[in-house]
Amino acid sequence: MKRAKIDIVYDMLKAALDKGGRILPTHLLYKSNLSHQRMKVYIDELMQRKLLAQTEHKGKMHYEITDEGRKFVADFAKVKEFTQAFGL
Repeated sequence: MKRAKIDIVYDMLKAALDKGGRILPTHLLYKSNLSHQRMKVYIDELMQRKLLAQTEHKGKMHYEITDEGRKFVADFAKVKEFTQAFGL
């Protein structure tokens, strides 16, 4: 089943959140289940929308979820819960 763009965005941000708010690019690649090229497109958009930021930690590049990204994950989880409650 093909995932909608919003589901992919949620999965990527949730993966970062589940890793303590910071995730290595390779881990995000595995968790997002996208090709490297497609993941890069999504990351660029998430960074433009200030949902994800690129940071350096212990000499390695990471992606870090922002406060706006955390809010998106929380709000989207509520919407998913609501729609599932109604079988949508």
